[in-house]
Amino acid sequence: MEMSSSLTATTRRLPGDPGVWIFVGADMLMFGLFFSSFVVGRSKNLDLYNLSQQALNFNYGGINTLILLTSSWFVVLAVHAAKMNRVKLIPHLLAAAALCGLAFCSLKVVEYTEKFNHGISMLTNDFFMYYFILTGIHFLHVIAGTVLLFVLWKKARAGAYGSHRYIGLESGATYWHMVDLLWIILFPLLYLMR
Repeated sequence: MEMSSSLTATTRRLPGDPGVWIFVGADMLMFGLFFSSFVVGRSKNLDLYNLSQQALNFNYGGINTLILLTSSWFVVLAVHAAKMNRVKLIPHLLAAAALCGLAFCSLKVVEYTEKFNHGISMLTNDFFMYYFILTGIHFLHVIAGTVLLFVLWKKARAGAYGSHRYIGLESGATYWHMVDLLWIILFPLLYLMR
């Protein structure tokens, strides 16, 4: 079968800087080890984990999931706007994504405060040790990602991104999507798995 001469070959590439993907891979590997350790610990003391899980607020976890998914959607739209050279739209989308990051952080602080007020800490039992370590490390990632989104927002306001220059934006988006993916794994692992 002969190829049409009107078809052009496109170069496939990972979005963003390759170094970001090395970081993302290493970070995902670290979390994968934590997730595996949690599952092994859970299998050894299923009753304790299931009972402790009942102290978590499913609504907070669910709302935070929706917040991060919405934020990732705004980031995707920002990258798409850059590729379409809609430079005035990019900062608005990044601001919306960053505000979602702040909303996630605020709700997580409310959730942590409720746990501490009920005398629950990472020293309570093995489940809560994992809960606070996993969500705490993720929380730090969200803070870092939110700061990154504000940096991207500031650069976008200065016109740094457009149809021929969006690698930095893609790199930031890659990190933010990793943060979202980690939560998509954490939420059912901690809040839903029975």
